[in-house]
Amino acid sequence: MFAQFELSSQPDPRDGYFRFGSDVICYGRSSAGQSPDVSGSANYDALKHARADQSGLSLSFEPSQVVDNLRCERYMGNGTSNGWRAAWKSLQRDVYYRIRPYLGVSLRKHLQRAALKDWKEIPFPNWPVDRTADRILEKLLALSMKAHEVDKIPFIWFWPDGSESCAIMTHDVEESAGLSLCDQLMDIDASFNLRSSFQIVPEKRYSIPPGFLDRLRSKGFEVNVHDLNHDGHLFREREEFLRRAQKINGYLKLYRTKGFRAGMLYRNLNWFDSFEFSYDMSVPNVGHLDPQRGGCCTVMPYFVRDILEIPLTTTQDYSLFHILQDYTTQLWERQAQFIIKNHGLVSFNVHPDYIHEQKSRGVYRALLGFLSRLRTEGKISWMLPSEVDSWWRDRSQMTIVNVDGIWRIEGKNKERAQIAYAYAEGDGIRYELTGRSKQV
Repeated sequence: MFAQFELSSQPDPRDGYFRFGSDVICYGRSSAGQSPDVSGSANYDALKHARADQSGLSLSFEPSQVVDNLRCERYMGNGTSNGWRAAWKSLQRDVYYRIRPYLGVSLRKHLQRAALKDWKEIPFPNWPVDRTADRILEKLLALSMKAHEVDKIPFIWFWPDGSESCAIMTHDVEESAGLSLCDQLMDIDASFNLRSSFQIVPEKRYSIPPGFLDRLRSKGFEVNVHDLNHDGHLFREREEFLRRAQKINGYLKLYRTKGFRAGMLYRNLNWFDSFEFSYDMSVPNVGHLDPQRGGCCTVMPYFVRDILEIPLTTTQDYSLFHILQDYTTQLWERQAQFIIKNHGLVSFNVHPDYIHEQKSRGVYRALLGFLSRLRTEGKISWMLPSEVDSWWRDRSQMTIVNVDGIWRIEGKNKERAQIAYAYAEGDGIRYELTGRSKQV
């Protein structure tokens, strides 16, 4: 009932930016009008054209299309760049990755700072964490509940065992120097009673020592595939991509894993149907400091067809240390606290390649101490990416049934699921679970 809506009129065939209330930017098609760039979106507020009454919810846009456009980053390239600029950036990238193997970190970071110097001027997504896709869904639910004069609705809580939020740690191993530090990194993580995942590059970058992957798994850590050879060209050309995707699928079987992350977070979600992995971790929440800008605008996992996308919701260590030149945990803590408040996934990517120095390693230890305290306080549950994948799939198949006036959950893994309630308050939603009340 609450997912039903009708279009007030046929949307404009062009995609563009508009608002859904003063604080939420949308991208897609709307019969209420849209702008070719973000700056003009304030002139077109689709919320003013929404009608909500007992007959249902009438909108000037299709919500699923707009949310998918954000999650799959279809807004990129519209109102942000033109043909010649895109071609110039492609040429720059080709040259950079040809010479990258011969550049040290000290030189690379200066080049990257210059390339990313405009990051503060990017108006959308919202730095440092963006929840636009989530806010659209919450506003729609609030409107629909008010239209049907419903005080609350039950739903299956986001995380197992009633956890307020969830956190994962991932380690992309880029070079042989990073590979040599993996054992020490496992010891550091284990000293905080935390387990993480290691993404391994299958070809060209380094040779994997015999027994290394089994030793990693035997200690409770996880292995995932990291690109094919980490040269920045996985998604450059379709035919070559298909050849590489076939090899990546082979390494998934060889490594006995179901997870993947592309090198440098380069991605094209439209091509994911060629992959056989169960979950991907290549899409940032906000990509201002990454070579490929954009962002999925959600702090929740989401499905791209049959693949679960587990977004990277915090700033990568390389960007923090070498682009922002920040050797504190303040930004990470700020992002984590915001995500926890909104019951999302707090996901980190810390490379063993970039914490060789005592200074950066000290920051990483401080981060683990912060996360360990959050777990002790019951703010987060700690999971591996594969566990997030399994839980989100199970949760998507669960149902709520009413038996003699009592709501019950049915489905696989239901013993770890809890029923919560959503209340409409203002233009948002307040969640309640076992006595806890949270406004978003």
